[in-house]
Amino acid sequence: MPMEFINQNILLIGIVVVSGLGLLWPLFFRPVGKAVNPGEATLLINREDARVLDVRETAEFAGGHIPDAINIPVAKLGERMHELEKFKGKPLIVCCASGMRSNKACRDLQQQGFALLYNLAGGVDAWNAASYPLHKGSKKK
Repeated sequence: MPMEFINQNILLIGIVVVSGLGLLWPLFFRPVGKAVNPGEATLLINREDARVLDVRETAEFAGGHIPDAINIPVAKLGERMHELEKFKGKPLIVCCASGMRSNKACRDLQQQGFALLYNLAGGVDAWNAASYPLHKGSKKK
């Protein structure tokens, strides 16, 4: 009898399971750092001397990046963390292409004691969509 119920209502059971997982997702994958849009990020840069950390790969960065951004790919963040120590007490805006890699980077930075973290919502794609300037070419800092 229970197996017959499951077979007849498999679609309904699937919807319930997916909905339940959707409700639990934020509990396990909570964003780290405050999400800021391009306008808020610009205010932080201009008023609070925030630095921008771009965690995309070098080729992506060279294709267009926020002016004066520091490029450390998320995969190399652990080994290059020492380069960011001087910014520990300052606002740090972390960005990637769309916001996924930057959330992981914010989590890693938070574990290393960075407290003033901001995650650029929508990443460089949102920055570009807002018609804000992008610089092309690689930049070593």
